[in-house]
Parts: sequence; structure tokens; C-alpha cells
Amino acid sequence: MRFKDKVVVVTGASSGMGYDIALRFAEEGAKVVAVARRKERLEALAEEAKDLPGKILPFPADLTVEGKCEEMIDFAVKEEGRLDILINNAGVMDEFRPVAETDDDTWNWVMTLNLEGPFRAMRRAVQVFLDQGEGGNIINIASLGGINGGKAGASYTASKHALIGLTKNTAYMYALDNIRCNAICPGGIETEVMDSQKNVSEKGIARVMAGVDQGIRQGTVEEITSAVLNLASDESSFTTGANIVIDGGVTAG
Repeated sequence: MRFKDKVVVVTGASSGMGYDIALRFAEEGAKVVAVARRKERLEALAEEAKDLPGKILPFPADLTVEGKCEEMIDFAVKEEGRLDILINNAGVMDEFRPVAETDDDTWNWVMTLNLEGPFRAMRRAVQVFLDQGEGGNIINIASLGGINGGKAGASYTASKHALIGLTKNTAYMYALDNIRCNAICPGGIETEVMDSQKNVSEKGIARVMAGVDQGIRQGTVEEITSAVLNLASDESSFTTGANIVIDGGVTAG
């Protein structure tokens, strides 16, 4: 087991990629602090993992609330004595609103969860890693919207571009401290994220969808999880500051 007794924090763990990531870490022996707003989903996750080599520790929290990102890191250290890996997976989309249609509430909501949350979690995690003196590992789930301008609305695009920049800066600044930081940019993945998009911008979605149909299938959460676990393991010990695109070739042409 690659992660026996490792302590891992996974945000957005109540569904989709976060749920699968948390479960797979537990399968490989990790002690996983699973973070999300939906307590009942986290409890179901913990129940599913009860017979696995590792375990799930539910931490219900709204990461847009001040202090919660730091609290989840401190909870992991208090419960398990240390922190080894942070997976910033929680995120929200912006209904594909271009800049002229983006109100302050949308901008602030998206930036708070997609950028400020990971920043606060990373800041506290790096402090813990430095105190432990043994290095650490951070993986940020970004998006094709973080490397292109036509995959989402203005808020989401800006937040994911910034998250990739934060990833690279952190990797460079702490490379000599054995703290690794990488980003993954998934393409179209079969998750629940689109279900929350109720008031989609007609202009925005039309532009995003223009030329999208290339006959490429959607990816699965399991395919993203495999990449996350590889980056979190010693198999990728020389990989830091990377931005890994997993999109079935959508952006290759």
C-alpha cells in the first residue's frame, strides 16, 4: 500500500472526483480527512470505507466560511498527529457568464471557493509541513479553464488560471524544503458539477460549445483519481510545479 498511515485532506469529498479520491486513498491505507458541506454524504463515504485498510474522518464544512480551511488542516493534525498530503478538489462553476454578465456575487463566490479556499488551505498546510520538517505534497484540481479562455465563464476562468499560478509559485518557493505542489487540469469528466448550473448564460455556453464536438468521450472520475494518487506517491518524487492536462486529447490539436 502506497499510503499506509499517511494523513491526507481531501476537499469536495461528498461526490464525484473528491469522493473517489478519498476512497482510493483509504483503500491504500491512508487516514483521510474528507471535507464537504454535505454531512450525510461524508458519513456514507466513511461507512463505505469502514472495512478498508485506511479510514475516513468526515469533516463537514463550508469552505467559503472564514477559518474553515485552516480548521480542517488543524483537525487532521489534532486527530492523527501530522499531515502529509493536501488535495484541493472543491470548486464551483460560474454558469458560463462572460464578463459583462458577471455580477459581484458570482465573482466573489467563485473566487472564494476556487482560489481563496485553496490558498488558505495551502498556507496552513505548508506551515505544518515546515514544522514537521519532512516535506509534504499538495495537489490542486484546476481545469482546462485554467489554461484556455474559452472553456467557462469569466470568474471560473480567472480563478483556475490563478490557481495554476499559485501552484507553480508554491512548487518553486518550497522545492528545497521537499514540499511538492502540482495541478491537474481535467477535461470533460462525468460528475455532478453541471447539475448546479441553473441559469446558464446563452452567449457564454454558445461560445464554449462552438467547435467542442470532436467525438472524444468524457473521462471518468477514476481516471483522474489514478493521476492524483500517482502524483501523491513517491513514484512522482521529481515532479513539482507541473500542470498535468487529462482531457483525452481535446487541447492537443
